[in-house]
Amino acid sequence: MLRIYPHSGSDVRYFTDDSALELEGLRDGPAGRWLRGSGDVGAEAVQAILTPSARSRTNGYDLVVAAPRPVSILLALDPAEAPALIRAHQRSVGHAMTYLEDRGLVVRSRGAGGDFEDAAQWGAMAAFTHGVNRHGEPHLHDHVVVGSQPIGETRQLDARALAAHAPVADALYKAALRFDLGQSTSWRAWRSRSGGDHVAGLDEGYRALWGGHFDDRPSKQSWSRAAIVHRWESDLERFEALTVLPEPRRNPHVLDEYSFSAYLEGLYGLTRRDLVAAAAHATPFGADVAQLQESIDLYYPSLIDSRGLREPQISQRAARMTALVQERGARPLEASQALAWNQRSRERSLERASRSR
Repeated sequence: MLRIYPHSGSDVRYFTDDSALELEGLRDGPAGRWLRGSGDVGAEAVQAILTPSARSRTNGYDLVVAAPRPVSILLALDPAEAPALIRAHQRSVGHAMTYLEDRGLVVRSRGAGGDFEDAAQWGAMAAFTHGVNRHGEPHLHDHVVVGSQPIGETRQLDARALAAHAPVADALYKAALRFDLGQSTSWRAWRSRSGGDHVAGLDEGYRALWGGHFDDRPSKQSWSRAAIVHRWESDLERFEALTVLPEPRRNPHVLDEYSFSAYLEGLYGLTRRDLVAAAAHATPFGADVAQLQESIDLYYPSLIDSRGLREPQISQRAARMTALVQERGARPLEASQALAWNQRSRERSLERASRSR
């Protein structure tokens, strides 16, 4: 899950002082990089991202985006492909942040007898890529540092809208990562209908070995590359094989309509963010998330300008398009195919209407 941690004060050493040497030689460049900005990603530059306000103690946010556990485990098992894996993760973080800024970053205003949500933009965004958790397990994740006051604004961002769109950004991150890994590495990540994240051919014993669940939370520790490799090699001496789960036999170019509908079960008054999250979860092998969102906007044109908390809503029936899906088959993920799917549906409807006259 993409987690949002409010940041108060001006101390950013938690980010800038950690060189994340556990990924030295695997990651391109240092731990810190600009998603928007330029120059050295040092303490002074990162402090400048934060936007103090007399009205709030929160002057920024730490957005933590973490790879699914089986993907992180590949850092320890396949150092040869780890650089490509890290690059795929970083690209996918970029996709998640693009969505969050486009749809979840708003400021509230009042006027003409009502409340309004105005689109906003961050002035700078710094990201820090790390490869371990506090227990020394493989844990690929980014800390993205942003300010609480968007560029050109005197108002602070609406934290409620940011929180509402965070799960969608996380779903898009994971869909982008699954897709990217399949394109840029020899590994194939997939998502089960029950919501589990997996890597093809990876024994579940590795997840048991590095489960990430502990009762205690030790102090943050820095690892050299040599030290963490030794730690992981020692851990692997305790590995016990469990099972390798079979990949799903599903068409990677269309929505898994079953998963899409299941995600929406129990939700009423569905918004674009609900549909985008459902679509991202319903791509077992991931998707080009820009194409995926363009397709969603083709299927649901009335929701195309949605953002913030006050998005327009549609019904379960309109969201599922059951009759059209039964007639035309599962909806394509690629935008040009989605357009053709829509067009064929309209042509069929016009043909039926003509016959009934």
